[in-house]
Amino acid sequence: MSMDMTTEMFKEEGWIRKTCKVCGKPFWTLDPDRETCGDPPCDEYAFIGKPGIPKKYTLEEMREKFLSFFERHGHGRVKRYPVLPRWRDDVLLVGASIMDFQPWVISGEADPPANPLTISQPSIRFTDIDNVGITGRHFTIFEMMAHHAFNYPGKPIYWMDETVELAFEFFTKDLGMKPEDITFKENPWAGGGNAGPAFEVLYRGLEVATLVFMQYKKAPENAPADQVVEIKGDYYVPMETRVVDTGYGLERLVWMSQGTPTAYDAVLGYVVEPLKKLAGIERIDERILMENSRLAGMFDIEDMGDLKVLRQEVARRVGISVEELERAVRPYELIYAIADHTKALTFMLADGVIPSNVKAGYLARLLIRKSIRHLRELGLEIPLAEIVAMHIKELSPTFPEFKEMEDVILDIVNVEEKRYHETLKRGSDLVKREIAKLKKAGKDEIPLEKLILFYESHGLTPEIVAEVARSEGVNVHIPDNFYTLVAKDAERTAKEEAARYVVDFELVKDLPDTRTLYYEDPFMKEFDAEVLKVIEDWVVLDQTAFYPEGGGQPYDTGVLTAGDEEVRVTNVQKVGKVILHRVDKPEAFKEGMTVHGKIDWERRIQHMRHHTGTHVLMGALVRVLGKHVWQAGSQLSTDWARLDISHYKRITEEELREIERLANRVVMENRPVKWEWLPRTEAEMKYGFRLYQGGVVPGRIIRVLNIKDWDVQACGGTHLPNTGLIGPIKILRTERIQDGVERIIFAAGEAAINWMQETERILKRTSEVFRVPPEKVPETAERFFNEWKVARKEVEKLRKELAKLLVYELESEAEKVGDVEFIGKVVEGKMDDLREAANKLRKEKRVVVLISWEGHFVVAVGDNLDLKAGELAKVITSVAGGGGGGRKELAQGRIRNPLKAEEAIAR
Repeated sequence: MSMDMTTEMFKEEGWIRKTCKVCGKPFWTLDPDRETCGDPPCDEYAFIGKPGIPKKYTLEEMREKFLSFFERHGHGRVKRYPVLPRWRDDVLLVGASIMDFQPWVISGEADPPANPLTISQPSIRFTDIDNVGITGRHFTIFEMMAHHAFNYPGKPIYWMDETVELAFEFFTKDLGMKPEDITFKENPWAGGGNAGPAFEVLYRGLEVATLVFMQYKKAPENAPADQVVEIKGDYYVPMETRVVDTGYGLERLVWMSQGTPTAYDAVLGYVVEPLKKLAGIERIDERILMENSRLAGMFDIEDMGDLKVLRQEVARRVGISVEELERAVRPYELIYAIADHTKALTFMLADGVIPSNVKAGYLARLLIRKSIRHLRELGLEIPLAEIVAMHIKELSPTFPEFKEMEDVILDIVNVEEKRYHETLKRGSDLVKREIAKLKKAGKDEIPLEKLILFYESHGLTPEIVAEVARSEGVNVHIPDNFYTLVAKDAERTAKEEAARYVVDFELVKDLPDTRTLYYEDPFMKEFDAEVLKVIEDWVVLDQTAFYPEGGGQPYDTGVLTAGDEEVRVTNVQKVGKVILHRVDKPEAFKEGMTVHGKIDWERRIQHMRHHTGTHVLMGALVRVLGKHVWQAGSQLSTDWARLDISHYKRITEEELREIERLANRVVMENRPVKWEWLPRTEAEMKYGFRLYQGGVVPGRIIRVLNIKDWDVQACGGTHLPNTGLIGPIKILRTERIQDGVERIIFAAGEAAINWMQETERILKRTSEVFRVPPEKVPETAERFFNEWKVARKEVEKLRKELAKLLVYELESEAEKVGDVEFIGKVVEGKMDDLREAANKLRKEKRVVVLISWEGHFVVAVGDNLDLKAGELAKVITSVAGGGGGGRKELAQGRIRNPLKAEEAIAR
């Protein structure tokens, strides 16, 4: 892609466009003698030990400096978005500020919260997780400060000229950077299906910002050739909306202002310093860490080979051996990684990620287990929650939501740490079994796919597997990018499945949107409508009161009267904005005719009770369990409803009672339930992202349901106008359906009353059986149970005594048949008794046949006899019917006719 990137500032201020003599890329500079672009490896870091910004800044100061600069320049300040992107389902975590505005704002389906805007967005990326702590600059969590301008068709805001001027003014006037040391390197950008020209802003060897001019989108197959441009090997076409997408590295600018050996020292000192003290780490020559960061900035560490080269070069520069260097820097690397991972974790847990084996929960668990592993390597016994508490204390002034959720966040971490230690106990046996299999197959190394399986299915980190393997004399090669590999794997599985359509969209695309009478009046039971089209056995009307399946609410059923004929409606679905009714007799309908619809009201009102009840219950769950609780799915039926929520442990009996009590109190308070249609951005700014409890809601305008001072969420279902109409809410049971997800089954209204009456009937019958009043049933049942246990033990004892007597008695009844001893007898007892007796009586050269009056039999054959117990069993069943079988020494079975038992023994 070639594009003129000569801005007004470059022309007016005498900037020179040069080509870097190392990488060959074009860049702009004010320094006529400059020959390199300023980007490592073309240039080395030149700010470590000598800060490139005259004043030292903290994170808070630098963030405020940036946001207030852009506010002064007409940008609206926007609060951070959660790191878990509830407004989209194609990514697991927010990895850049522009993700906050994809897809809705960029597509024009939602207005930006301000235009232009400025934001500082915490962003989490797992792509470099294995470099964190080692390079001095890589983080899993960092803040991307940004200013964005959305240039919609006919509504331009600003573009390249202003963007470059704003960046340059902020860096030089506000931060006091030296203008002659700043370079703007031209490097086109592509990502997430969009692309455009871009500048990397470099200063003293560090990239401090990227200015992207997003103006292309992926080209469709039939795109006109004259519109297609190639960028980084992909084909794009121009977008209608052109977006200024910038990213300034908050942590990098703070590092630049402090000139510390690593970026971690500049921004995570509040965790790094206490950990160094706790671990008793000796201070090392700062030159070692400085050289390490300088050199690590020169190349990307992809594998063990790169790390080896880095270690050798740093050791050479500071004049020590590679082994000495490794010993000195390893504890620092571990502490830096722990500090970063626990910060990312704090943001994830505060924003509602629950550790689990899937999606974002999987990544949270990965951070927890990697951090615990690092603490172990440092020999530290400190609970992980204590480190997370350090972040909460430090970050709460800026992010008050951390303090609000502190108890829950720390409890989640404690529960996870406990689980991890249990996993380790179980895991070592598992690894030992696998090693035994490998040794049998003549192998002495655990393969990579097994390491991934151990981690994904059993939570065993490769380091633990290696530890167990070493003690068993087996090798384990852990790739340096192991965690990056598994994180990428989790990202890949994040794509949601496509929507399911009942008929081809093409068949309805020319039809007008169906008027939704069920929204205009949820209590409408009958209506008239015109038939617009009949598609197979589906009928399309111009308007309907029948609710189509969606948002966990089932479709309505009922009848449509066409002329004199009443036809059953068995299913209702929505394709786009057209509603289709499945009917028993499609031939009764003709286009243009008027029909009368009547819905099955009993079914619908129960769905409404359960749907509004779900929202009431959700409000109670959040208040009792904590703000980490989010809806993970729901399904309604007439008899019951289920609500799945994210929660990290089982709900206790006390908590359930409190949830049920709170929910019913809200019902009795008869709170008003209101719904309104709001533009997406207005709804988000008014109510926050709690709106998206039921998942992503498409469209420019969304329907918001609000139970007064209790629960607000975007919802397309039919609801009652006040909570009193729900009737009683009864929680029936809870289940753990997957790691991190609890299922609550409940009933509301008539369904709850039916359940209560059925429970009462069962209790009454039980009390009649025990012949005691209902309140005495528990203690009576307990007494009976204890007496039964005692009686059972007594019976067992007596049976053993009988078995002994039986053996004693039978021993004297042995008779000779040739040189074989034979014992054959019909006796009392169960199969276990017969088997025990036969085994005790079994001797060399003896055959035992025991048959019980109930028809069980056992045959035992002594050693050194040329007879098989199974063959003798066949003799018995040939006389008395039935069947059986067994090994050479012992056979058992059952006969059909116990009256023929004596005859079978004689045979």
